[in-house]
Amino acid sequence: MPTSLAEAFTRLAGLVLTVLPLLIWPPDSAVAQAPERLLAYDYMVAGDQNRTRVLLNFDREPEVDWSLLRAPHRLVLDLPETDFGIEEEEASPRGLVSRVRYGRMSPGRSRMIFTMPGPFALEEIAVLKNETSPGYRLIIDLTSSSETAFEAALRERVARPPESGDQQQTAAPQPKDGRFTVALDPGHGGIDGGARGVNGTFEKAITLTFAEELKKKLEETGKYNVVLTRSEDVFLALDERVRIARANEADLLVSIHADAIRMRDFRGATVYTLSERASDAEAAATAARENLSDEIAGLVVQDQKDDVADILVDLIRRETHAFSIHFARTLIGELGDTVHLVGNPLRSAGFIVLRAPDVPSVLLELGYLSNPQDERQMQDAVWRAKAAAAITEAIAAFAAAKAGG
Repeated sequence: MPTSLAEAFTRLAGLVLTVLPLLIWPPDSAVAQAPERLLAYDYMVAGDQNRTRVLLNFDREPEVDWSLLRAPHRLVLDLPETDFGIEEEEASPRGLVSRVRYGRMSPGRSRMIFTMPGPFALEEIAVLKNETSPGYRLIIDLTSSSETAFEAALRERVARPPESGDQQQTAAPQPKDGRFTVALDPGHGGIDGGARGVNGTFEKAITLTFAEELKKKLEETGKYNVVLTRSEDVFLALDERVRIARANEADLLVSIHADAIRMRDFRGATVYTLSERASDAEAAATAARENLSDEIAGLVVQDQKDDVADILVDLIRRETHAFSIHFARTLIGELGDTVHLVGNPLRSAGFIVLRAPDVPSVLLELGYLSNPQDERQMQDAVWRAKAAAAITEAIAAFAAAKAGG
């Protein structure tokens, strides 16, 4: 018996010695898989309208690629995934830099975009190790230039354009199981913050929060497959949002937004459908703002062209458009009892994100972040829950009608 007990203790001790190091020190492979983002901090701009220097510190050496864009004149920096510790006051216009945007483009990639009021020359861009402190510093020297010289510099870089957003890692399409599939598209994201509220709320945050809550509400019914075009703060090109909806064979796409305009008294929700001719001037202006998303992120936007001029495809588009109008009217009917709507809430314009030929699609502006009351509402979980419930009812009615029930 003592011998047996001693053997048991020996085996237990051996097991502890084998497992304990794994608990204290994880395997090298686990450590290697942990994503490590760069940290950017101490952003500084100095100079005037003729010569400007930009300085930005990093906790370790960054790999930097750059390109130029016109209309407006911009310098685009592509970086590994980066956390930007930049204060709002630091990013105010100075010298030749009239605006700076920064944020995540996709997993593993971030971007900074410097907008200038006119043509400029990139005199130098360098990454140097700090002599008296840890880390590295990025130095960008800019000078004013002529349009001819800027165009020449742009052409030199055109052989190495920045990567587009189409190579992002997106979730695999969900298998169809007979249930109605809803694609929810939280507008903006990553480097494209969208509109900003009077109290500092970013549109990209509001749209993602609302989409996640609406997804949960729909899934609780057990009737729907629900796909989010993005589930985190990441940039997504407009045509990629459409591609995700189509790849998942969505029966409906709802793109969620929260606009801002100069008239602070203007408030209320609006539902948009696709039309090449806008229903009114405000709808045209809204579509123009939303369609700028790709350009804001520094993507070169190509002219949209129909690749098929087929009678059958045209019939599909017409049927899809009819379904979109049907759902838009149903949605307005359900929202009317819960959400304040603008006058004439059903509008239309040429929104790129609504161009799927075979997926009924609407763009829902929850309200205006430029209006303090709308901004407060969209930050209120109770209001969002009521709005989500109304949208869920509208989707249920539309799904039943589309199924012939």
